[in-house]
Amino acid sequence: MALSLSPPIWKEAPFLRLLIPFAAGIFLQPNLNLPTSWVLTILILVTFFFLLLHASRPYFKFKYNWLIGVLIHIMLLGLGYLFCEGVDGTAKKDCSLNVYSPGQVVQLTLEEPLIEKSGSLKATASIDYISKTDSLLKATGKVNIYFSKDISLSQLNYGYSILVTKTLQPITNSGNPGAFDYKLFCQRLGIYHTVFLTSKDFQLLPDRNGNVAKKYLFETKDRVLGILSRYIRGAKESGLAKALLIGYKDELDTNLVQAYASTGVVHIIAISGLHLGIIYWLLTLLFSPLQKFIRWKWPTIIFMLVGLWLFSFLAGAGPSVLRSAFMFSMIVLGKTLSKNFNVFNNLAFSAFALLCYNPYWLWDAGFQLSYAAVLSIVLFLKWVYNWLYFTNKFIDFAWKLIAVTLSAQVLTLPISIYHFHQLPVYFVLSNLVAVPLSSVILIAEIMLCCVSFLPSVAAIVGNITSWLIQVLNTYVQNINMLPHAVWGQLQISLFQTLLMFFIIGGIAGWLINKQKRALWIGVTSLLLFVAVRSYSFLLTNRQAKLIVYNLQNASAIDFINGRKFSTISKVSMKDPSLLEFNLKPSRILNRVSESPNLKGYLRNGSLIWFAGKTILLIDKKSFIPTGRSPIDVLILTGNSDIHLPSLVGRFSPKQIIADASNKQYKVAQWQKQADSLQIPFHNLRFEGAFVENLR
Repeated sequence: MALSLSPPIWKEAPFLRLLIPFAAGIFLQPNLNLPTSWVLTILILVTFFFLLLHASRPYFKFKYNWLIGVLIHIMLLGLGYLFCEGVDGTAKKDCSLNVYSPGQVVQLTLEEPLIEKSGSLKATASIDYISKTDSLLKATGKVNIYFSKDISLSQLNYGYSILVTKTLQPITNSGNPGAFDYKLFCQRLGIYHTVFLTSKDFQLLPDRNGNVAKKYLFETKDRVLGILSRYIRGAKESGLAKALLIGYKDELDTNLVQAYASTGVVHIIAISGLHLGIIYWLLTLLFSPLQKFIRWKWPTIIFMLVGLWLFSFLAGAGPSVLRSAFMFSMIVLGKTLSKNFNVFNNLAFSAFALLCYNPYWLWDAGFQLSYAAVLSIVLFLKWVYNWLYFTNKFIDFAWKLIAVTLSAQVLTLPISIYHFHQLPVYFVLSNLVAVPLSSVILIAEIMLCCVSFLPSVAAIVGNITSWLIQVLNTYVQNINMLPHAVWGQLQISLFQTLLMFFIIGGIAGWLINKQKRALWIGVTSLLLFVAVRSYSFLLTNRQAKLIVYNLQNASAIDFINGRKFSTISKVSMKDPSLLEFNLKPSRILNRVSESPNLKGYLRNGSLIWFAGKTILLIDKKSFIPTGRSPIDVLILTGNSDIHLPSLVGRFSPKQIIADASNKQYKVAQWQKQADSLQIPFHNLRFEGAFVENLR
């Protein structure tokens, strides 16, 4: 299988030529942020020159054929830019982010049924109207609503409209280094505000604005979830069954998900090509008798396409499942019409269509991994499978599974490291059992739903399915307990990720096609990768930082010197997500490990000396030192009962920091006092984490 995009592949896959400049335009939009008028002007000029060349004599067409190609690429680049800008709700005049003011009454419509969380009920709602003094203003945008548990799930449902009197809060980031950009993630979904509501904070309206098709999907999903809850024993087993069948992840056990991620089989939880492949296989078995009759040819196509897409939307219509639905739809049409579609063109067409629907999916990890995995299998499977030859059918089948797993990892590896900063060491061992077993479980769950009207039969199928899921969970957890199961703490930049693709492509092109130019590209990219990575390590070896984290009702401070750090934290072990999503990403980003004796760090009670700075840490139990020595930083935490002006008079701090473990009213009071004393004040709750480079 040729790896290089030679002319025949370009000609056979026209959508590949369209996709690359179109995706580049989408990528550039958030980074360049050019005025729309500039982009439109360039597009008009390029289109004019393209039409002029197209209408010219054949001699000029032939002579400037390369220019026509350049103009088409510029046009697609501009269209990608405009597509991305067109879905950017923040730029719209009627966006709630631009027109909403605190205190205004808002009319919302629920876009999904309520989902039960540990301490609340959650739903996403779209904004219909915002009240002005004497009128209603039509607005766009969505809100994440968290209802108190005193509201029952039956009171509110999809399509219900409510009037909200409570102030909506804009979605913000923690600002912690390396942390997930939740604000940007929500903005790409059109969600700009959040609010917590009790029964007194809203009024239910008689309006029902739901879409009939979406209502049917939600009702079907509820029925499926009800069947699985009734017949699958065990909380972990039931949660995994719901995720496997229809992508419902709200009941997944956190530790179990971590085990699946650490062993490299988390992809079986995400609805993707594996699930659609099984659905396609079942539909083929079901409708194969009808395909013998000519008059049932097109009805069979329609039934199979409806089945594929109904499952896709039932599973949440994520980018990976829609990609698979596109691909299998092409297979259905190709077999019926007796045509072999080019796999590269099919991939490019589906990606192009999905990016037209939602350009922001270009940054979605699931979208990237889905396409990288399929492309990697197409390019490398035959080559990897030919490494070994077995006459025994069972061993050969096992080797095929291993070959698929290995080939899929080639192009997904850089993306996985970039997004998740880890590499599962035993991914072959875990996938060898998890993939076929999860396929059997998925078929068993479909059978369970089909026989659910027969309680006694459904109970038997449910028990078997529960046992299979328990076997799968036990196997994955045992693999995760093996020594060195995960190679973690990996940090690469976007540029290093691109270099990894050049390394893989170059070396693979040399090994498979014996291309010396490919080897030169691969080796050059490898040397550049090593140089860039060595320089990044050199910078981290010289770093010295003070980081005060923004944690909800908790506190943590890191003192970083080179590749080591020391920490002062009060983080509840009952909430491991604080460590996993706030502290760990920062330490991976800075490439540090904890040291009990950090060089240049000295603490005596509430006074800390580090990297030439004097820091005073005050909480409710702190002993305030005597004397009047000046300090550089004053950190207030744990709802300390202090009189700030007198403290400032004694220590003359150059910077005051209040973390999110303090009550808001206290922080507001301290802020006013600091402003009157003309001392910089950093409120972590609203300004994000405090990071100071000390060297």
